[in-house]
Amino acid sequence: MKYCWNYQTISITKVDPELRVAIEEHLRQCHRCSVLLDSTRKMLYFVADERIFEVPVGYSERLHKMLSRQSQA
Repeated sequence: MKYCWNYQTISITKVDPELRVAIEEHLRQCHRCSVLLDSTRKMLYFVADERIFEVPVGYSERLHKMLSRQSQA
C-alpha cells in the first residue's frame, strides 16, 4: 500500500505553517490518507484511554480467524 506522506516523520503540531497547509489540503483531497489519519487518531484515543472495555462474546475468536485469513491471502 502506498502512502502519500510519511506520517512517522511528521508531527502536525510542529511543522511550519506552509507545510501544515499543504498537508491539510492533501488530506481534504486524498481519501486514503484521510482515512489513515482518522483511524490513527481513533486508535490513539483508545490506547490512551485508561478505562477497561469489555469485548463482545466471541470477538476474540472472530478476530483471530480474520487475521489468519488475511495472513494466508
